[in-house]
Order: sequence, then structure tokens, then C-alpha cells
Amino acid sequence: MKGRATLLKAAGSVGSMTFVSRILGFVRDVAFATLFGAGMGMDAFLVAFKVPNFFRRLFGEGALRQSVVPVLSDTRTNASEAEAADLVNAASGTLAVVLLGVTVVGVLAAPGLVYVFAPGFSDDASQFHLTSQLLRLTFPYLLFISLVALAGAVLNTYQRFAVPAFTPVLLNVCLILAAVFAAPLLERPELALAIGVLVAGAAQLGFQLPFLARIGCLPRPRWAWRDLRVQRILKLMLPIIFGASVTQINLLVNTVIASLLAAGSVSWLYYADRLMEFPLGVFSIAIATVILPNLSARHAEASTSGFAATMDWALKLLVLLGMPAMLGLFMLAGPLVTTLFGYHSFTPHDARMSAYALMAYALGFMGFSFVKVLVTGFFSRQDSRTPVRCGVIAMSSAMLLNVVFVLFFQWRGWTAPHAGLALATSAGAFLNAGLLYYYLRKSGVYVPGRDWLGFLCRVALACGAMTVVLAFGGWDWSRWLARPLALRIGWLAAWIAIGAAVYFAVLFVSGWRPRQLQRVEISTG
Repeated sequence: MKGRATLLKAAGSVGSMTFVSRILGFVRDVAFATLFGAGMGMDAFLVAFKVPNFFRRLFGEGALRQSVVPVLSDTRTNASEAEAADLVNAASGTLAVVLLGVTVVGVLAAPGLVYVFAPGFSDDASQFHLTSQLLRLTFPYLLFISLVALAGAVLNTYQRFAVPAFTPVLLNVCLILAAVFAAPLLERPELALAIGVLVAGAAQLGFQLPFLARIGCLPRPRWAWRDLRVQRILKLMLPIIFGASVTQINLLVNTVIASLLAAGSVSWLYYADRLMEFPLGVFSIAIATVILPNLSARHAEASTSGFAATMDWALKLLVLLGMPAMLGLFMLAGPLVTTLFGYHSFTPHDARMSAYALMAYALGFMGFSFVKVLVTGFFSRQDSRTPVRCGVIAMSSAMLLNVVFVLFFQWRGWTAPHAGLALATSAGAFLNAGLLYYYLRKSGVYVPGRDWLGFLCRVALACGAMTVVLAFGGWDWSRWLARPLALRIGWLAAWIAIGAAVYFAVLFVSGWRPRQLQRVEISTG
């Protein structure tokens, strides 16, 4: 081992890089909302961007990271660095060939995919044609971003977390430049956004290659379908892809139903999801990212106590940071949406509808967060079947609730039936988290520490005080809409700071101290 570093430091590195990316993501979305609003053209682009993201989430980020990291960690521990580098060559070549085939089919079948992902668009020939045209430009993003995900998984295995966490910044930069400078030059400005997506995919892949070279893993791709190590990765990936397909089908159902609701519903859900994803990426995904290589190494070393200690630390940190984030999203939903997006083409009605969706997503924030962390306990042990089984049950339930909640909201005459889609997704996340926790405990690899009761009581007390304070800041959305931009930003920053100060002050008074977070070390070599 070349050195020691705490998981907290690694999580902070990933979180800070993700924070930069998400801030630029907000700038991007503000540009979208301001320049394009929530109309037909923006709905067309979001669907065209959602389709390659659908397949990316099947083949890319989650499945690759969760299957490559354990196998590559095991190869480094029990074989050699040369064998590990050769595995990267085999995996990258095989993945590239498969994805190239999928990309060609996707480009040729663009109109058919639009029928599947947004059938409501078929009623408007111009919107349908525009979406198909945009999709042909965005679909190759799948090839680039999946290879980016593979590169990120390799870097994570070598404890290089900052570069993969920073890479999404390039997507946001490309889309901001496309929206601000290229879009006004085109008759259909949405085409500039689609081109920006394609350019961003190539830029992200090129950015990571020098860092792979530094650790001796710059790929020399080769086709190796029958390589036993590649087969191990594929064996782990297939159940993950199946589970991810159920999740993505649930999102597809959301999009299909949203396309049949009021115009703008797809965009309202998108903007709400973007706000919810901010703390999810900064806290939850950052924690899950840094503990996966550690848990994989502890499993390879047969260190049961180290495995359990790492998982316990991750869950405590998640609760500590996630609970106030969840409450902040819910209590300040209106101020957040109006401050970040409520200008020009994004009307007060759009802001209110997006805020309702954000409140529904916020209710499931801890469910989404627990799932991100708990699944690492299974994938690190090369068990991909259990989390997939849990995911299938949870997402199947969510798909049923999608229909139930939307119909119920419409029957009650509520003006935001699209929020029922977000609420169903939140309910499915909690069901998934509960099942994962049950099976992780049942397997005997994780036993919670003895200090959980006192810890949860302190967090609950601090959250209660924070909720009371934020109730004064976020209850009157109309007052926020009437304020100019500078005043909105100032008031929002003030209320976030006040809420955080109250939360941590009450924690401190109740007896919690930062040193109580268990320090878990990881190898940096």
C-alpha cells in the first residue's frame, strides 16, 4: 500500500467535485428554463436526451461500476497489475463493439423509439419529427458515456475518485455553450442542444484517457468475449442490467404518462428531478462511490469486521447529511424552483408545478439514498441477484402506484397529477431500501453498531428544530415570485444557512461531536 486515507476524505473529494458539476448543472438548467421554458421544443429535447440515458443506465454507469470494480479489485489482489491492465483492454474492446452495434440500431430506429418513449408526441407531427431528428444526434452519446463509465470504474478501483466525479462538468459546459451561443443561430435551437450532447460525450472520454495512462491502464482495446474475467463481469452485469431495465421501464412509464398529461409535464418532472439529484449526488452517490472499492477489498481479504464497520460508517454519514437535505428540499421546494428557474419563458405556473413534483421527490430522498449505499454491500461481494430481485419488486410496485396516484389526483381534481408520478417513484425507493436492508442483515455481513438509537434521536431532534425554522422561510411562494433575482438568491442562501446552522447547533447541544464518526481507512495504492 502506498498510503492511507480516510473514507471521509475520499467522500469529501467526490462530493466536492460532484458539487462543482451540479452547480454547473443548475446553470445549465437555468439556461434551459430561461431560454426554452417548458414547451414543446424543450419536451422534445428532454425525450431525445432521455432515450440514450435510458440505455446508458442499462449498460453504463451503474452496471459497469458495480461489476467491474469487484472483479478488477480481485484481480489486483490475487493476480498482478499486468493482469489488471490486460483485463481493462479486454473489457474496453468488448464493450465498445457491443455498444457500437447498439448505437447504429438506435440511430436507424429513432422514430420507433420516440413512439415507445413518448407516444403522446405522435399527435403532433412537428413535435414527433423534431424529437426523432434530435434523437439521431443524441443517441451516439450512449457509446461515449458508457466508455467514460468504464474508465471511471477503473480509476475508482485505483482510488482515483476526483477525476470521474469531475468529468460530468464537461457535459454541463458543452450544453451551456450550446444553449447560450449556438442555439440562437439555428432555426430550431433545440438542435444545438443535441449537438452539444454529442460533443460532450467525446470530450468526457478524451478527458479521462491521460489519467488512465498515469496508472498504467490506458486501454488497448481487444475483442475478448470469451475471456474468463470478462465473462465474470458479464455474469455480474446481466442481473444488474435486468434490474436496471425494470427501473428504467418505471421511468419510461413516467415519461409515457407525463406525455399524456398537460403540456410541460415532462419538463416539470425533469426540473424537479434535477433539484433532487443535487444533494443525492453530492452526499449519497459520493458515499456509495468511495465505499465500493473498500468493501470489495475487505471482501477479497475476508475481513468481516472491516466490511461491517465500513457499511455502518457509510449509513451514519448518510443519515447525518441526508436528513437535513431531505427536509430542505421539501420545505424550500417553492423558493428553490422560483429562484433557480422562475424567469422569462419559465412561468409562475411552471414554477408551481415543478415545486409540487419536487416535494413529492423529496419525500423519497432518503429511500433513494439508502438504496445507493446498501446495494454496494451486495455488489462488492459479487452478489448481483439479490439487489436485482429487490429492485424488481420495488419498481413493479412503483409502476402500479404511478397509475393509481395519477388517477387519484385527477379524480380529486388536483392541478398537479404529474406529482403522483414522483410520489410513486419515492414510495418504490423506500420499498427497495427496506428489502435491501433486510437481506443484508439476513446474510450476517452487516450488524448495526450499538450507538444507533442515541444517534437517531439526536438527528431527529435537530431535524425537528430545522423544520420549524424553515417553515417561516418557504411557506409563501408568491412572495418569492415577486422578488427580483438578487433578492431571491440572497434570501434562499440565508434560509439554507440558517437551517443548516440550527440543525448542527442542536446536534452539538444534544451531545453529538464530529469525532464520533468512525474513521475507516482505505488503501490509496
